[in-house]
Amino acid sequence: MKVKVQADILGANDRIARENSQLFAAKGVYVINIMSSPGAGKTTLLEKTIAALKDRYAIGVIEGDVATTADAERIEKAGVPVVQINTGSACHLDGSMIRGALEEFDLDSLDLLIVENVGNLVCPAEFNLGERHKVMLLSVAEGDDKPLKYPLMFRESTALVINKTDLIPYTNFDMDKATKDSLSINPALNIMPVSCRSGEGLDAWYGWLESGLAAR
Repeated sequence: MKVKVQADILGANDRIARENSQLFAAKGVYVINIMSSPGAGKTTLLEKTIAALKDRYAIGVIEGDVATTADAERIEKAGVPVVQINTGSACHLDGSMIRGALEEFDLDSLDLLIVENVGNLVCPAEFNLGERHKVMLLSVAEGDDKPLKYPLMFRESTALVINKTDLIPYTNFDMDKATKDSLSINPALNIMPVSCRSGEGLDAWYGWLESGLAAR
């Protein structure tokens, strides 16, 4: 019975996600869904991305958290429209939540919509939102064992951003191992090591986004 209930939930979500995707395509909005564990640096990456691209593209952000509006307040200061979704006890965003948040945006004026999902390494990967790409963010402080421990996140993602590379000298993080293990799960994964603190590697991330925007 549990399996059937889970299938029904995911099936209903996928239907709404398809409708979201069709809406985004009709409006010409490029949508990415950023997933990670708490503290990996999603909001900081968004702040850097907005600063780098907002003069060329109209950007909107959906912030997902269990509670508080702290991240949305940070994004609002960056100068782009943002909607906060507080899930209460839910550990992920779903298609219906995104559908409701879209009412707060003028989609005709947006180029790029970035969804910052709830910090969690399991559930967000199971729920499609209608996004063009899922992006996995991994902090070196979390360890290089995460690809093998949480394979679905890496399998479902198009890109992997490995953040906080400036901390590698102070950890036992093995970049070669993390890269090898990630590619063993998803050979097509685009892997970009970055440091949001120093700025190293961020140009590759911006370039990846702009390539997608150009091809939408």
